[in-house]
Parts: sequence; C-alpha cells; structure tokens
Amino acid sequence: MKEKLTKIREEAIKRISEIDNLDRLNDIRVAYLGKKGELTALLKSMKDVSAEDRPKVGQMVNETREQIERQLEEAKKRVESAALNERLKRETIDVTLPASAPKMGHRHPNTIALEEVERIFIGLGYEVVSGPEVEKDYYNFEALNIPADHPAKDEQDTFYINGDILLRTQTSSVQIHEMEKGRLPIRMIAPGRVFRSDEVDATHSPCFHQIEGLVIDDQVTFADLKGTLDSFAKQLFGEDTKVKFRPHHFPFTEPSAEMDVSCFKCGGKGCRFCKGSGWIEILGCGMVHPHVLELRGIDPEKYVGFAFGVGLERIALLKYEIDDMRLMYENDDRFLSQF
Repeated sequence: MKEKLTKIREEAIKRISEIDNLDRLNDIRVAYLGKKGELTALLKSMKDVSAEDRPKVGQMVNETREQIERQLEEAKKRVESAALNERLKRETIDVTLPASAPKMGHRHPNTIALEEVERIFIGLGYEVVSGPEVEKDYYNFEALNIPADHPAKDEQDTFYINGDILLRTQTSSVQIHEMEKGRLPIRMIAPGRVFRSDEVDATHSPCFHQIEGLVIDDQVTFADLKGTLDSFAKQLFGEDTKVKFRPHHFPFTEPSAEMDVSCFKCGGKGCRFCKGSGWIEILGCGMVHPHVLELRGIDPEKYVGFAFGVGLERIALLKYEIDDMRLMYENDDRFLSQF
C-alpha cells in the first residue's frame, strides 16, 4: 500500500510540474482526486487492510492527498502568472501616446432651429419666457376663449391628470400668465413642449414643440404683425422669401390668418418639396381677441395685440429638408451626426 501511494504521489507531482495550462491542471486533479481517481480507488481498498494498519494507511493517504493538492495550487498560481505576463507583453500600452479623443456630442436639430428663432426675435426686441407644462384647463382653454363646449377643444383633446389639470396642448397658456402680471407693453415668445393625443406618423407626434409669440401695446395693427413675420421668414429662410396670408379662424384671435412662405427650394416655381404649389404653410397668427384681453383685465379699447404660433419641428423639418418627423426622436447617431 505504501509503495502504491509513493508511486501515485511521484507520478502526480511529475505530471503537475510539466503542465502549462489550466485545462490540463484540472484533468490531473480529476485523475487523482476525483470520484473515480486513483486515490479514491485506493481508499476503497482499505477494507482489505488489517484493522491495526488502517490508521497508518489512512494517514498516509491524507498526506498524499494534501501534497498533491498543494502542488496543484502552486502550479495554478504559476500558470496564471505566466498567462498574465504573456498578456502584458501582448497588450503593452505606450503611456507616452496621446489619449483617444472622446466622441463629442452636439446640438439636436430642434435645438439648432430653436436657437436661431430665439436669436431672430431677441433681435426684434422680444423676450423669451417659459411656463408650466402641467397646466390648468382654465389657462389652456377658457382664458384663450375656448369654453368647455367649444369645438376647438375636441380638436385638442389631450392628456388629463384630473378634470382641471392637464398637459398643455399649446404654449399659448404662457401668454395668459404673462398678461396676468400686468406689465405692459408685452413683446414675448414662449417656446416649449406641448402634448396632444395624435397618432405617431411622419408629421405628427403626441409630444412636440411650439413657439408662441405675443405683442400687446397701445398702437399695434395687422400691418405690424405682417411686417414682423415677414422679417422673421426672411431671416430664417433667406432674403428672397415671400409671405402670403390666408384668412383662417382661431378662437383667441380676430381676425386670424395662416401664413405661407414661398418655397425656398424652388423659389416659388413649384417642386416636390412644396407639392407643386410654390408655397409652404408655416404658421398661424392673428390679432388678439378683445375677449381674451378683457379676461385678463386689459382694456381692449386702449390696448391691442397680435399673436402667432409655429411648430418648432416644422421649422426644423423644412429648414433641413427632413421627410419624417420620427427621425428627430429615434436617437440614431447616423441621422443626428449630419447636423
């Protein structure tokens, strides 16, 4: 029995000293210490050993197991250390080389368009203001001359938190907040997110951005509105841009109009971009309804004003000739990197 143990130990140690990878090391562990290993088989033959010799033989088996396990552990450390050194040789880093430049982001096309619109109106003497996205029904509808039974309210059915609180459908509510402050005259634009229960498609989204404008003073006419928007269109789309106003209806303005700009792609001749008409619809506008002024405690006999509203995404889509609004929100770097 002693000779067998000595032979097993010497053979195991010799094989362990020759290994150069962890897989072979595990094979040796299984061959000698596993359930069907040589030491385990030797222990099963202990029944043939006399009772007085069993303790000595058992001690010898345990000592042999410990020696093999110790040799295996040392070999594992040796192999792992050798593998690490080899990796360090292959993956040497030259610390004197300059670091890789981090990938820098940039402004979203919506942000670029908004900053340009803000620059234009600040240059015209306007103030940029903001208001709450979670709004009271009163400010979003009733104060804008849209009572509960008005058909225009159905067109802007939105996301209600309760009967009185909703996600605003238009940034026109910011105009009401500004009028409540009682500081006249007012020259402001109010950009921000708005929410409507629209189906997602190439030109619609349940969440988008609007820019509303408002001017209130004691001597304001429709000619001032036309001149302001004409200047805005020329600065945004080019000096050759022409504007056209078509009669329309908005509950909070009277008279009201929609403004078209001459197609900056074909110069008004007609192309795919303007659907052959030579004109592109850009925004809605009009003179502030006297009732809206009265609701805010402003005397319509003394003060008049005009308002306009444009979709920020619409400006970006037109300016950068983007065919699908959904591209603006998909965060695809292949699209965004173009700007």
